[in-house]
Amino acid sequence: MKDFEGLGAVVTGGGSGIGLAVARTLAQRGAAVACLDLDPSEAPGTGLRADVTDEESVNAAVAAAARQLGRIDVLVNNAGIGAQGTVETNSYDEWQRVFDVNVLGLVRATRACLPHLRRSPAAAIVNTCSIAATAGLPQRALYSASKGAVQSLTLAMAADHVGEGVRVNCVNPGTVDTPWVRRLLAAADDPEAELSALEKRQPTGRLVSAEEVAAAVAFLASPSAGATTGTVLAVDGGMHGLRLRR
Repeated sequence: MKDFEGLGAVVTGGGSGIGLAVARTLAQRGAAVACLDLDPSEAPGTGLRADVTDEESVNAAVAAAARQLGRIDVLVNNAGIGAQGTVETNSYDEWQRVFDVNVLGLVRATRACLPHLRRSPAAAIVNTCSIAATAGLPQRALYSASKGAVQSLTLAMAADHVGEGVRVNCVNPGTVDTPWVRRLLAAADDPEAELSALEKRQPTGRLVSAEEVAAAVAFLASPSAGATTGTVLAVDGGMHGLRLRR
């Protein structure tokens, strides 16, 4: 498929994990891709160093991406960080940091890209959200709150910008096999037991792959999905909706 031929895409957090898989998928399907990341050294296409908590850094990187790509048609707001703990255990500094990256980082990147997206005949924004936005998960209070905000913001943005021809959707992955998840497993008292528990939590009985999330992002961003906006697409092995009898 070359449905992104001639289009320019910006992927935040494109240096590893889901973002890297998204960047590779879009590039394979014809897009010119710019990856914004604290460490973009592994990113395909154009790698630009950017810190989504710094508006000046984001604005400079997006301007550079527009110059090098010639246009910006797609924005994938993927940059994010995780957090473990209950409502009591995370410090207020950590609450502020996670929201600064996961929510305000999305706002900064979107603000920088919108002037370019408004000029595109195929403008699309896809936000990486999480199953944590819709399912109560233990020890994920802060992370869940930030991703709940991302889902609500996605719907509000879709309403605000549909009249400008800018589609806005999000993907809600389940537990994805990423470097961050592997670090969490390595820090567990019993990594194998923890991995097994995470796998069993999803009805398919396995972790989601980054490539599967990337395929969902590409669908939502593609011009062929031109009638799809304000949509939350779960990529979670059935976790959000299935209740299996064991």
